[in-house]
Amino acid sequence: MSHMSRLPNIREGLLMFRRSGESGEPEFFLAHPGGPFWAKREDGAWTIPKGGVEAGEEILATALREFKEETGISPSGPYISLGSIRQRAGKVVHAWAWEGDADPASIVSNTMTTEWPRGSGRQITFPEVDRCAWFTTVSARGKINAAQGELLTRLEAVLDSGSGS
Repeated sequence: MSHMSRLPNIREGLLMFRRSGESGEPEFFLAHPGGPFWAKREDGAWTIPKGGVEAGEEILATALREFKEETGISPSGPYISLGSIRQRAGKVVHAWAWEGDADPASIVSNTMTTEWPRGSGRQITFPEVDRCAWFTTVSARGKINAAQGELLTRLEAVLDSGSGS
C-alpha cells in the first residue's frame, strides 16, 4: 500500500511497559529510529513504536501493526488508552499502553528507503528502528521525544490509581 493513502501528520503508537522487581516500578520499552539522521542522537530521539494510519484502518489496529512491523513483537491487550499528544513538528500521536515483556536484543524491524543526503538523489535503505531498550521512568524521560514524555506521565497516573491492572 502506498504511503499516499496515509493521513498526514497523524501517528498511532504503543507503549509497552513492565513492572520491575519488588517495587513494581514501571519500565518502558522505547525504540531508537534507524538511519543516518538519528545515528548519533540519543537524548530526545527515542520514541514509542508508531506509524501512519492507512485509509480505512482503525487507529488501534494501526498501532498494533506498526509495533509488530518495527519490533517483530506481537502485542497483546488489554490496551490502556493514553489519548493523544502533539509533537513539536505538528504530528499528532495517539497512543495506547500494554503490559508485556521482550528481549530488546531480539527485535527485528522493517526497513525504509529515503534520499540521503537530502537532495543528493541517492537512495539508502535502513531499519526503521535500529534498536530498542527498557528504561526506568527517570532514564526514559531523558531519552524519549519531549512531547511523548506526557504519555509516560499519563500511564503512571493510571498505574498509580490501580486501574491499569
